[in-house]
Amino acid sequence: MLAELSIKNFAIMDELHISFQKGLTVLTGETGAGKSIIIDAIGLLVGGRGSVEYVRHGEKKAELEGLFIIDDTDHPVYHKAKELGMEIMDDHMLVLHRTISQSGKSICRINGKLTTLGILKEIGQTVLDIHSQHETQALLNQDKHIELLDYFRMSSQQDFKTDYQKLYAEWKELKAKHESNTKNEQELAQRIDLLEFQLNEIGQANLQPNEDELLTNERNELHHFETIHKNLNDAYNALHGEQRGLDWLSHAANNLEEAGEHQQDIKKIHQQYVDHYYLIEELSYQIRQHLDNMDYEPGRLGMIEARLHEIDQLKRKYGQTVEEIMTYSAKIEEELDEIKNRDQHLANLASMLEEVTHDLLLEAKEIHNIRQNTARQLEEAVLSELKDLYLEKTDFKVDVAILNREKGISFEGKKVMPNENGLDHVRFLISTNPGEPVKELERIASGGEMSRIMLALKNIFSQHQGVTSVIFDEVDTGVSGRVAQSMAEKIYNISNGSQVICISHLPQVASIADTHLRIEKVVHDNRTHTTIQELSFDERIDEIGKMITGEELTETSRTHAKELIEMNLKK
Repeated sequence: MLAELSIKNFAIMDELHISFQKGLTVLTGETGAGKSIIIDAIGLLVGGRGSVEYVRHGEKKAELEGLFIIDDTDHPVYHKAKELGMEIMDDHMLVLHRTISQSGKSICRINGKLTTLGILKEIGQTVLDIHSQHETQALLNQDKHIELLDYFRMSSQQDFKTDYQKLYAEWKELKAKHESNTKNEQELAQRIDLLEFQLNEIGQANLQPNEDELLTNERNELHHFETIHKNLNDAYNALHGEQRGLDWLSHAANNLEEAGEHQQDIKKIHQQYVDHYYLIEELSYQIRQHLDNMDYEPGRLGMIEARLHEIDQLKRKYGQTVEEIMTYSAKIEEELDEIKNRDQHLANLASMLEEVTHDLLLEAKEIHNIRQNTARQLEEAVLSELKDLYLEKTDFKVDVAILNREKGISFEGKKVMPNENGLDHVRFLISTNPGEPVKELERIASGGEMSRIMLALKNIFSQHQGVTSVIFDEVDTGVSGRVAQSMAEKIYNISNGSQVICISHLPQVASIADTHLRIEKVVHDNRTHTTIQELSFDERIDEIGKMITGEELTETSRTHAKELIEMNLKK
């Protein structure tokens, strides 16, 4: 649930802190008081589109922060966080933070760690679901209908599309390869010429693994040949010869040996000293050997420079290292072989594509059958909900059809083209008048009816969606009377499984709430401020009484408001 919300310098709000409770929380207040601004702030907090217009006039930035408490460790947010490489605190707290600067830059944090807006949105969508009056427009978009139908199915069978989607990914890859290999002859001939030229150019260079690194090291040694030779020679001469290093070390060894004959501790020192003496003597022989092996070839440096220049030319075309160039060579050699033997390769691809297409269409047909059965179940569920919302004469249908395409694959007498969802086109159809045929939602439903249809669907899906908080922003617009009471009960029913925060102008909704918050706009020092207050029982009566009359509170409206509250308390 959303436990705390902090808003600072956002729109007309300077600073606001709100504590939310479980169950149904209703926000009421006059138009323009800032109710919808609070919902906008929550929407941005969970990854919504930001704008510099949200930054309060005269301020440098707007800050939003929300504390969510998710006690259920099996909640989808835990799986999503793990998938994104994040952790939720041991105390089951999730803190989302977002800052929008005056320049338009957005900074996002999850549990104090910087993150991207995309990740903030992915996490936010698993814990909070916002529905506004405008969002009913999603129901008018037929592209969304298949998602809703599949979501209804996934509440009981999560993986019903898994096999199809694996086959679809394989089919799409094979199809792309097949199309790529059936290009026209001129393009293939040009490609062959290019690949043969590149392969020949790399082959003539006769590259060896790590050759560039070895040559670079050798070039460095040749550039400093004189310095290396002089210092090695001086080091060797400092050790060997009369009155030189090893000579003096030998004298010291003799002295220690003689002294050790009379004291045991010195004898041990002598033994250690002798071991190191022999080691230094061995190193001096290695220095001599290295000097004997050093041979300066005047032309060798030029040869190395020329070879490195040749390798650098290849690097500009084919890779940053010799290994990358050799890998590229192997890749184009394979491609060249496929093109030259494309008839056989095409035949193999066509055979594989035909086999996968056959399996794909069978899976798509199975999904089509599942969707048709699911459609009947969804129809029954929606009609039951609509009946409760006094749309009992409404006829609701879910049309699941495989459309005939102009271009595509032959299947059961049609031309079809698979996509990530299968072959189906899904439409929600409705008739609100008996005897009239069902038609698309946008051609039939009024604003009030759309609100009720959306609420019916939300009530169905909320049982399986898993979000911790659901927000309704004036979704009850355009209804009144017994319909309003029914909508209030539907909204309250959703709050039994999820925290619900609802902006409403209906006294029926306000009276059924577990918590009632009043939003007010006040002016101090010629600046507008927004305040929020949790109402007591008597204050709720007055607020709901004003909602009933529209403006002036009367004793009759107070009595009616009290009756509404008490009636809902008894349920």
